[in-house]
Amino acid sequence: MTMNTNSDNPSTYFNTAEAARYLRLSPRTLQNMRVSGEGPVYRKHGKLVVYHPSDLVAWSESRKQESTSDVF
Repeated sequence: MTMNTNSDNPSTYFNTAEAARYLRLSPRTLQNMRVSGEGPVYRKHGKLVVYHPSDLVAWSESRKQESTSDVF
């Protein structure tokens, strides 16, 4: 599957499995992060949880570390 991450295209959304694959996390980890509020911003389209690629990138960027002693 090709994942188009063009943030200019507002119709590009990932479901939980796709977002987890993009971030190299397990879907369960992403679900747990959603419950605890530690994960990336998500949207609800009815019952469907979706993530926009720009939100995944922003969340990842916010977690940059320069050393192992950096604290969250």
